Amino acid sequence: MTRTRATTTDSLGRKRKTTRAAWGMVRQLPSGRLQASYVGPDGQRHTAPRTFATRTDADSWLATQRAAIVEGRWTPASATQKHAAQAARAERFDAYARRWITTRTGRDGAPLRGRTSAEYERLLSGPLADLGLLPLTAITSQTVREWYAELVSTGRRTTAARAYGLLRSVLQTAVLDGIVPTNPCQVRGAGSASSGKKVTPPTSAELAIIEAAMPDHLRAAVVLAAWGALRFGELTELRRKDLTEDGDALLVRVERAVTHIAGKGFVVGEPKSAAGVRVVVIPARLAVVVRDHLEKYAQPGPDGLLFPSANGGHLAQSTLTRAWYPARAAAGRDDLPWHGLRHYGLTRYAQTGATLREIQARAGHSTIAAAMRYQHAAGRDAELAARMADLA
Repeated sequence: MTRTRATTTDSLGRKRKTTRAAWGMVRQLPSGRLQASYVGPDGQRHTAPRTFATRTDADSWLATQRAAIVEGRWTPASATQKHAAQAARAERFDAYARRWITTRTGRDGAPLRGRTSAEYERLLSGPLADLGLLPLTAITSQTVREWYAELVSTGRRTTAARAYGLLRSVLQTAVLDGIVPTNPCQVRGAGSASSGKKVTPPTSAELAIIEAAMPDHLRAAVVLAAWGALRFGELTELRRKDLTEDGDALLVRVERAVTHIAGKGFVVGEPKSAAGVRVVVIPARLAVVVRDHLEKYAQPGPDGLLFPSANGGHLAQSTLTRAWYPARAAAGRDDLPWHGLRHYGLTRYAQTGATLREIQARAGHSTIAAAMRYQHAAGRDAELAARMADLA
């Protein structure tokens, strides 16, 4: 039973009603919502961590606090923690995930890179959009299975794997935060699914045709991507100061990479991982092509870009693609992505007898497992089988 108490004056000079509940106090705020509070065993007044739309909700919160006191479970901290957890459980997935992105750190403890954050935002706005509307506690194992199956049925297996990986990571943090009891992402193999498209490196003959078919100002890009195994972002951020002479060979210092982020443009940062900072040797025969490029096409000065765009900035992938597609078609390799050149370089490097550690270092990989993905047999089975027979 409640009774009306004297009115109080708010910060705007308006009169507001304050009522005394059977235990505790409820008052109406200028917004029209209700605020509940009580005096705890410590003699201090404790206010609910959020306001309420109805008197019933406010009284319910007071009742839970009173029960905690009677049962000896009450502490000053628990006065607000329980209700805060209840509010968190009602939070929508998209709001929680976007806050997760802003606080997430990488293995090195640094904030997420701009490209990574942008990719996560894209996944939240795309394949995860429907799940984003649900409260965290409404996402069950069945919900995840049905969502994943529907996404995979569209043929976008790689996208499905990336979205599932983000969903699983965010919900795992929700488990650690005590918002959900267990992670509902239990689809076997979903995070490692791929498109099934195998990258077949070009043969040496195909690579020669591609190089010859490229425009003169991009021919050296093919050489560095193939024989130096450079990633596109590493390649297009190379500057004159990154190349040094070593006799007839060239040393390429990879210290930075550039990425294009929607809404931000080109952003220069560190390579993909800490292991990406490395020095790559370009042998003498191929270094000639790079030196010729430096004389004719690279920007002047130590900070001059090796492969500038027409307006003097970084080379866009779309610009390279317009030259790349006709060149690969000339070699009969319409299936070959630009990244296939990196596969070529690391496979050839492995065939020289390089160890996995050496391949890992040249590629700038942080793990041996990553280096293993770039190993291709390249038609050596017959040769190796013949050697095996000679040992018999």
